[in-house]
Amino acid sequence: MKKQILQEELRRKRIKSPLYRLSVIFIPLCLLILVGTVWYYYATLDQRLSGTFNRAEALILEGEYNGAIELYRRIYEKHPNFELAAKALYRSGEVQNLFINQYHDALLSFLRLEKDYPDSPYVLSALEQEADIYKNRLRDYGRAAALYQKLVDREREPADRFLYELADCYFRVNNFEQARIEFENLLKAWPKSGYVTEVRYRIGVAYSLEGDLLAAEEVFRQVIKDLPEDQFATEARFSLAAVLEEQERLMESLKILVELDNIYPNPEALERKKSQVEERIKNKKRAI
Repeated sequence: MKKQILQEELRRKRIKSPLYRLSVIFIPLCLLILVGTVWYYYATLDQRLSGTFNRAEALILEGEYNGAIELYRRIYEKHPNFELAAKALYRSGEVQNLFINQYHDALLSFLRLEKDYPDSPYVLSALEQEADIYKNRLRDYGRAAALYQKLVDREREPADRFLYELADCYFRVNNFEQARIEFENLLKAWPKSGYVTEVRYRIGVAYSLEGDLLAAEEVFRQVIKDLPEDQFATEARFSLAAVLEEQERLMESLKILVELDNIYPNPEALERKKSQVEERIKNKKRAI
């Protein structure tokens, strides 16, 4: 009984204690502040992340490319679900590619974008830059061809340019037959493309490199007939002369070369070819 009375007395003293009264007020207040802070953090997070993105964009205009990349990285690494995270990742790769020539880092950024945000509208733009890096910077035509094929399959515009780049990749690895096939596909799908004349000419070149000289001759003559004033018609005439030379039709070849005087854009190459054909004609006459 005495023990209970003692405990009750201690409880009353504790309740009357200023420290106890202060804790009763202070602890709920701290909890309230904590909850409010957490709520404010998440309520304003998108706004603050948008501000970070805008600061990164401003840094690009100021030429502070590494600082911009760091801000972009902060967004997509720490807040991958933010609505601008995919764009930040894309912009990071774009800056690495176009402004500071960090091509391998750019490729990693674009690959991460494709992996983490496959449905992002920026994926196709990233694929386009990847293809350009592999083709024109790293000279990896095999990987570039695979990426241009993806862009063609996904009907990325301008589709005729991507099909042209695909064909050109095959051409650069000496797969002339496949290059010709892709060029022919371009003509069928986009008969009014701005690449048509060049593509027709390059089909002729592909035939000649494949060893089909008669097919090459036919293509070159058609280009010359249809578009006599076009720059590729001039190239077709020069190439036709080379094809005729290979067929031992030397006089026909020389006649075309002479007609190209003051017309062909590479006069040194023209003179070398003329001298070569003239020498062959002389040697042939001596043999007779």
